[in-house]
Amino acid sequence: MEARMKNPAFVLPGTTKGIQAIYQAIYQGGVPQELLEIVALRTSQINGCSACVYSHVANLKKSGESDERVGNVAAWREAPFYSDVERAALELTEAVTRVADRSGDAVPDQLWDEVADHFDEKQLSAIILTISITNFFNRINATIKEPAGASWG
Repeated sequence: MEARMKNPAFVLPGTTKGIQAIYQAIYQGGVPQELLEIVALRTSQINGCSACVYSHVANLKKSGESDERVGNVAAWREAPFYSDVERAALELTEAVTRVADRSGDAVPDQLWDEVADHFDEKQLSAIILTISITNFFNRINATIKEPAGASWG
């Protein structure tokens, strides 16, 4: 399988600088890299982005995450491998990623309060930006049909 075109983030000059700046800011938010990868993986699973799922699984494996944790992200509610902090982040991930599926608030107050009990404002910002930029890339990759295992750069 081959992508329809080169990734737009590499076609338009200056785009990658902006994206890199966002990632640098996210990494300064105080959230463990592994949790950000789990959040990004779950976002990509929901959106069916094979290129990003592949990339986040590879990143998690490189960081030493277990097969049980990596392989059960989609079933996090039933799987015993995640902490309450991770579960709160994953719940927020699903709410934000599925915003179009809701008839009420995108993030209900009860969920916000639960997440805010686990994370400070900088950490919440890093998680929200991770979810958002992952959704951004998922949509680009779906549009251009970026295949799993693609190399960016």
